[in-house]
Amino acid sequence: MTSAAERRARSEEPAAGSGHPATAVSGSRRALPPVAPVWPGAPTPLGARFRVGPDGVAGTNFALWAAGAEAVRLCLFDEHGRETRVPLTELTHEIWHGFVPGVMPGQRYGYRVDGRWDPWVGARWNPAKLLLDPYARAVDGEFGLPPEVYGHVRDWPQQQVADTVRDDRDSAPHVPKGVVVDDDDDWEDDRRPKTPWADSVIYELHVRGFTKLHPDIPEDLRGTYAGLAHPAAIEHLVRLGVTAVELLPVHQFAHEDHLLRRGLRNYWGYNSIGYFAPHAAYAASGTTGQQVGEFKRMVRALHAAGIEVVLDVVYNHTAEAGELGPTLSLKGIDNRGYYRLQDDARRYADYTGCGNTLHVVQPQVLRLITDSLRYWVTEMGVDGFRFDLAAALARSMHDVDMLSPFLAVIAQDPVLRRVKLIAEPWDIGSGGYQVGAFPPLWTEWNDRYRNTVRDFWRHALPDVREMGYRLSGSSDLYAWGGRRPYASVNFVTAHDGFTLRDLVSYETKHNEANGENNRDGTDDNRSWNCGAEGETDDERVRALRRGQLRNLLTTLLLSTGVPMLVAGDELGRTQRGNNNAYCQDNEISWLDWSLLDDPVWRPLCDLTSRLIELRHRHPVLRRRAFFSGRAHSADGLRDLAWFTSRGEEMTEGDWYAPAATLGMYLSGRDIPGRDERGAPVVDDSFLAVLHAGEGPTAFVLPGPPWAERYEVLVDTSREDQAEPPGTLHPAGTEITVPARAVLLLRVG
Repeated sequence: MTSAAERRARSEEPAAGSGHPATAVSGSRRALPPVAPVWPGAPTPLGARFRVGPDGVAGTNFALWAAGAEAVRLCLFDEHGRETRVPLTELTHEIWHGFVPGVMPGQRYGYRVDGRWDPWVGARWNPAKLLLDPYARAVDGEFGLPPEVYGHVRDWPQQQVADTVRDDRDSAPHVPKGVVVDDDDDWEDDRRPKTPWADSVIYELHVRGFTKLHPDIPEDLRGTYAGLAHPAAIEHLVRLGVTAVELLPVHQFAHEDHLLRRGLRNYWGYNSIGYFAPHAAYAASGTTGQQVGEFKRMVRALHAAGIEVVLDVVYNHTAEAGELGPTLSLKGIDNRGYYRLQDDARRYADYTGCGNTLHVVQPQVLRLITDSLRYWVTEMGVDGFRFDLAAALARSMHDVDMLSPFLAVIAQDPVLRRVKLIAEPWDIGSGGYQVGAFPPLWTEWNDRYRNTVRDFWRHALPDVREMGYRLSGSSDLYAWGGRRPYASVNFVTAHDGFTLRDLVSYETKHNEANGENNRDGTDDNRSWNCGAEGETDDERVRALRRGQLRNLLTTLLLSTGVPMLVAGDELGRTQRGNNNAYCQDNEISWLDWSLLDDPVWRPLCDLTSRLIELRHRHPVLRRRAFFSGRAHSADGLRDLAWFTSRGEEMTEGDWYAPAATLGMYLSGRDIPGRDERGAPVVDDSFLAVLHAGEGPTAFVLPGPPWAERYEVLVDTSREDQAEPPGTLHPAGTEITVPARAVLLLRVG
């Protein structure tokens, strides 16, 4: 083994080629500026922290965990890109650290880490590669992917062994740098909305796509955090009534090589490389630390409007991909420490489909993730997280384990257990589908809700059993361990897949613009084009599609659980049939705000807003406990009842019979729990009638004790929903439910 003294001696030398096999490509050496002074500093906190050091001298403490490294050099860059290398010689508990006097906020930096080159055992140290600090609070520049940024010779003739041939060309001119940030901010003027889960309505949006074409946002702010903080953007969110925005990834990310080669870019951002840094390309104010303040101001503006901020986070993999991927950060710091490797340690375990998987069982990796999460809560002000492919984080050594270190740490963390936690409860590995399995504290994206509602409205369900569960909170999935109905995040569409308009306009995906011969994206869309593929001039088809949109939105917003809308669905946004627009940073993905002024589409937005307002006003639509289905009074009235079109309560046989119509009675008299002052919660009662048949149907309104009369509040067969229909019907009346429609009736 190499002694600490030997490692320190080597750290005084310029970066040199070493390892196995011999270097294949070398770069010329440049004369470097004089080495800056470095004091011992401290091993915590990790990252670059500006502070006042000994004798009142201002500077920055740098600390990097690199367990197997033989030497670590801090690299400082001036405004002309000239590099000063500072050996970090202090090593405490596998953390290399030092305090550099005079290094102020705005300083750009990176690391070079030396060690063994032996890919056969997973060792991929290469000091020729400048590495991004995993704890960098800001990143200046974008990742291009020329050959120099690969630790191996990317274009080696024998590709089957290319990852074993080290490339010694300097990557520093081709990669972004971390930025020292002065992040002193106490948030005393901020007031978090702290919306209870049961009262939440989530709106999934993309910072750039939501604001890029907004006509009332100044052009220089469009596509940025400042643009989302603009009153014109917030006005739409407030008018809709959503309580939280779920932002597609805003951690610093990189573009994949295969996209850059095709002239495309990663738009969604599920390719993270900096877990503490807000993505620099979304900043209007600058990228040498200004992006941090701009993000904070955005959060404050949303909070002031009563809107929480939830981040979609990608801790399951990084942008470094597999053995043939670039060396940008963790791979060059300690490949074996950060990533799950196969028995053949040249290869990466891939539960994500993206080439690698972070080794969350490792204490330092778990620390990286939890430090990042706490940072975004305590210093950036966010209110919660949606975890991409969360099952990958819950794996112990191989299997998904709901007692895994990651879930255990989150459960006991005094900061993280108090924020909103949303799991995407699956990954692509064996046993990775875990819908309904995450423990209390967690809510989950419920794709069974999505699939069932889509199938019901295209009349593809064999019976209505599944629909009953999904409308009433999915108790079959979540009524265990003290979980509540709001454990289910209900959605019909998400960023991944068709938009709502495309769901009723296309039966097959049309992803040709992605350049992958339409192979990418799911084929399981459960969509129905209403009689014509794509856009059409047939007004009959167009009207049918608009009705289906109203049905889907109404179903979502009347269902028990937490509804999630996708930005633009309320406007009738289309992606022209692309169900995997991850690389479409253009009008395919951006919101078309002209739809808001279109008389054809504006009523859909008005209906969405009205349904959300109805949900906020009526606690029976946002229950905090599951329905019991039992009578709580002598008259036999239950908190939840189901009716056939004959006006009779459904029997066991009715649940198994083919049907296109379902009546759901929600009693406002039997809502469990009390309000903030301890008083019983009492509300109106409602009857929702959902009919997916292609023709109208008769429906008998249930009589006493259920109701004396009914008032129609919503009728999705109507184009204009600006005013409630208000029609009154005596109990026992046979009414006609139009083809493919939802009626919501208030009980009197």
